[in-house]
Amino acid sequence: VQLQASGGGLVQAGGSLRVSCAASEPTFSTYDIGWFRQAPGKERESVARISRDGRSKWLSDSAKGRFTISRDNAKNTVTLQMNSLKPEDTAVYYCAADRTWTEYVPAKSWEYEYWGQGTLVTVSS
Repeated sequence: VQLQASGGGLVQAGGSLRVSCAASEPTFSTYDIGWFRQAPGKERESVARISRDGRSKWLSDSAKGRFTISRDNAKNTVTLQMNSLKPEDTAVYYCAADRTWTEYVPAKSWEYEYWGQGTLVTVSS
């Protein structure tokens, strides 16, 4: 599956952004989707993930209360709504997809086979 991440940009601290992950094929609904981010000089970290049917969702501790993940399988998209953004949220955000793991929604980056190109989110103080 090919993934296209979009929606990044520059926003002031406290503002909001919505980043989206779109897929090019109708089998999108068979994939679990994860959002990861990587800040300069730091390791890639998991931010959020959602099961293929949208029923199971997970947010990192830093994202809880500020970010929301959702998906629309009819439109082949997953959206990460980010509110109350902080300068430490500055990073390249990547979406990833996999359908290998049937017992759980994968958490680690190595568990995802397909990756989008990333979209840059910059939060100014």
